[in-house]
Amino acid sequence: MAESWVNYAERIGSDLHLELSGPGSKRAALIGALRDAVRSGRLAPGTRLPPYRSLAADLGVARNTVADAYTELVAEGWLTARQGSGTRVAERARPLHPAVPPTTPAPPPRARAPRRSRPTRHDLRQGTPDASAFPRSAWIASYRRALHQAPNEVFGPGDPAGRPELRAALATYLARARGVRTEPNRIVICSGFAHALRLLFGSGSTSGNGGGGRRGHVLRGPLAVEAYGLPFHRELLAAEGVRTVPLPLDEHGARVDRLARERAVLLTPAHQFPTGGPLHAERRAAVVDWARARGAVVLEDDYDGEFRYDRKPVGALQSLDPERVILIGSVSKSLSPAVRLGWMVLPERYVGDVLAAKGEREAWASVLDQLALADLIVSGSYDRHVRRMRQRYRGRRDRLVAALAERAPHMEVSGVAAGLHAVLRLPPGTERAAVRAAVRQGVALDGLAEFRHPDTDMPAQDGVVVGYATPPEHAYGAALDALCGALAPGGTRGT
Repeated sequence: MAESWVNYAERIGSDLHLELSGPGSKRAALIGALRDAVRSGRLAPGTRLPPYRSLAADLGVARNTVADAYTELVAEGWLTARQGSGTRVAERARPLHPAVPPTTPAPPPRARAPRRSRPTRHDLRQGTPDASAFPRSAWIASYRRALHQAPNEVFGPGDPAGRPELRAALATYLARARGVRTEPNRIVICSGFAHALRLLFGSGSTSGNGGGGRRGHVLRGPLAVEAYGLPFHRELLAAEGVRTVPLPLDEHGARVDRLARERAVLLTPAHQFPTGGPLHAERRAAVVDWARARGAVVLEDDYDGEFRYDRKPVGALQSLDPERVILIGSVSKSLSPAVRLGWMVLPERYVGDVLAAKGEREAWASVLDQLALADLIVSGSYDRHVRRMRQRYRGRRDRLVAALAERAPHMEVSGVAAGLHAVLRLPPGTERAAVRAAVRQGVALDGLAEFRHPDTDMPAQDGVVVGYATPPEHAYGAALDALCGALAPGGTRGT
């Protein structure tokens, strides 16, 4: 049986995003992709590359293809190879043309829909990782190292752009793992996705605690959004006076051909939330072309981009045009929503306005937490944790699919194998009854209707959203039993 990408990634060190394309041999395509990654600065000098066998398994090519490509690039001076040290990017291989010119910023983590306060034995609502899996030992070790090494200035007022250590670590990580093209001075640290939206669309001071954020908008509506998404975000935007225009969804993702006079569009291209499909490659290109033609901007919500289970994650949309796409991410899914840290990867023209909106000092994101996260990334502990959780969540999704196939075979699990939740499609008119049946079994979950934009003309779809990442490991089996009891044929009778 072919080894899955998740199992392979669990064995090797760091994730590495490469796309092999164009005519010619796989060897030529790999050499070209590696050259481009080094030339653009995505692979920084000194970066250690995966072993031959690991990269070959990742890309689906022969081991000799990788070995030949490495040998060629060592001979050309792009890479170095030493016994015991592996293959690395040569220290002199500085990017000739940076992926994007410098400037100055940093961002926060992401908010979620408020949870209903009803008694429950099994929490299968979407939006949070397994809290029991937080990497406490690694976090404590990184925090101690960061605290010990921190310069005295760290204990003064924080820079609204964010600590340079974290911005540098994120620029390297996002380039390597998500294919992002940026520089540290294009990254602004925030406290999460909701904070990022307030900074971009807010009309008043957003910094608080004497931060002195200026009044005014960085971006203005109307804002196109996907027809299904978090109602919390729509409510936040409405409170800021931003009108949202829903885009219908189909099997290829958002219908970006319906974009018209909007000034911006918010998308979840890696894994549509909550319906679960990725944005088709043609539509990824089309939305960037639309932004260029209209002078508009694309907001890319990369909320669980690292968690693809059937194959390697698709690279960030931002890489197609760093001047037209704002990538927003956080650690709320990969680590915990309790770590209030996220980031915006910005086009150069927005950096100054976002920093002005934040104010003269950091009032949201803990500077010490920023340093701890930077150390977690640089030390490799963040990669190891993501790979471990990728393996765990993939196993949970597989168990969900298998349990439903046995006990509720009429249920359809839609979307790609990714993320921290799955959507179970239901026959028309049965969603409310299914949610009530789950409540009777002590299971809390969300109906798909809760995420539907009230103004969309897209036909309603019945379903339930199952957050399989939420329960602790020891409680997941019981939660699955209760869910299947509610959804099994006849389970919704009498509701």
